[in-house]
Amino acid sequence: MAISPVAATALAIALAALCLSGLAAGFYLPGVAPNNFDKKDPLQVKVNKLTSIKTQLPYSYYSLPFCKPDTIVDSAQNLGEVLRGDRIENSPYTFEMREPQMLSNSLQISVGEKEAKILKEKIEDEYRVNMQASSKDEKSFIHNHLSFTVKYHRDAQRDVSRIVAFEVKPYSYAACDLLNNVKHEYEGQWNDKKTRLTTCDPHAKHIITSSDSPQEIEVGKDIIFTYDVDFKESDIKWASRWDTYLLMTDDQIHWFSIVNSLMIILFLSGMVAMIMLRTLYRDISKYNQLGTQEEAQEETGWKLVHGDVFRRPSNSDWLCVYVGTGVQFFGMLLVTMVFAVLGFLSPSNRGGLMTAMLLLWVFMGLLAGYSSSSLYKLFKGAEWKNIALRTAFTFPGSVFAIFFFLNSLIWGQKSSGAVPFTTMFALVLLWFGISVPLVFVGSFLGFKKPAIEDPVKTNKIPRQIPEQAWYMNPIFSILIGGILPFGAVFIELFILTSIWLHQFYYIFGF
Repeated sequence: MAISPVAATALAIALAALCLSGLAAGFYLPGVAPNNFDKKDPLQVKVNKLTSIKTQLPYSYYSLPFCKPDTIVDSAQNLGEVLRGDRIENSPYTFEMREPQMLSNSLQISVGEKEAKILKEKIEDEYRVNMQASSKDEKSFIHNHLSFTVKYHRDAQRDVSRIVAFEVKPYSYAACDLLNNVKHEYEGQWNDKKTRLTTCDPHAKHIITSSDSPQEIEVGKDIIFTYDVDFKESDIKWASRWDTYLLMTDDQIHWFSIVNSLMIILFLSGMVAMIMLRTLYRDISKYNQLGTQEEAQEETGWKLVHGDVFRRPSNSDWLCVYVGTGVQFFGMLLVTMVFAVLGFLSPSNRGGLMTAMLLLWVFMGLLAGYSSSSLYKLFKGAEWKNIALRTAFTFPGSVFAIFFFLNSLIWGQKSSGAVPFTTMFALVLLWFGISVPLVFVGSFLGFKKPAIEDPVKTNKIPRQIPEQAWYMNPIFSILIGGILPFGAVFIELFILTSIWLHQFYYIFGF
């Protein structure tokens, strides 16, 4: 089920989806199986984490004093969702399919010093959730009314419906102020949904303007949350519900990026070809001018280094480890891209991409071990188990150490982005239980096969390398060598902006 762009902007991934309680009519790839709903079938809204582009630390929805159901139930989540920090839980908002509700009381909460402090801190840090908060004149106000719009596509023959869009907005009612907030007032004692609000007409679906001020967050003051629900029939079919995200409307930047990349590739290719032609032409001309056989046998030019090209480099063991890790990365990315192009990694399957990449990384350990040990045998190495051990633990161990350290800091901040201990144990189990054994199996197979033969014989005595100019320094060469490839891809760096803002980016649509 898709959230419309308006709702996505207003809520910033606050409400995850509707709880689909019907039976699936069939299994569809790509994506998820649709659910059919009859009229008056119960629908339950689920809530997700609080997010902010200012701190990047997500928090659980119920870490703030919002309306809570009688029992909070966590929804089952896959590995990718947990690592993303998603914490999908039930909510007190319930309604029935194709049955609009004018105005419903949700809950009243009392704001103490602790609650007021938490709400104001989250407002200052620009956290967004389905109760959009705002601040003005050093005062904090909160949107305490939600307007739900559920769009559905109806099958006229069977009279069943499929949800194709879901919008949630802090609604702007008549003659409230520019803050678009509602400060409710009521008669008598509060009794949840039975209490009559004097500021609202539940049958007209408009706010009565007897309340002339927005709902301010104040210590000792109560906040009443309300909501209304509307259903709209849509022509969008269930299979096309994600087209809002997947269609690229502004493609000018992509064309500019493609032209820029092609120009840089042509420039690099032309420059390398020119250097090679000039070098080879000079050497070949010199060889043609040699008059005697003795002169022809003397090695000059590029022939001087042919006996040192395949010499075993220093720290060759680590080179083998890095090559194996690179092959593991390449295999993971290649298979992920293939599945993404075929549509198996649909964005409607939350956390599916990260889960797939983790599992592919684990299983690509077989290729990592095979490639590292094959290169190790080329260098006349004999301790293949040592190389397998390094390949299995060097990169994953470094990443896990950094991940564990950062996760400990997030734990200290009580953020929902902290990975639970059970998930941490599952990651360790994938590493030691699957990846490490596959690396050793791959290393055994790679070391068992015949070694690759060098095309030329390597000299026993290495040739002395003359002193190089300052611009041939390895660090300088690395920096200069990275400028042109960076120039070919930097325009697409706004992909990182989409990731930072928790937005979808779909290049295949272009």
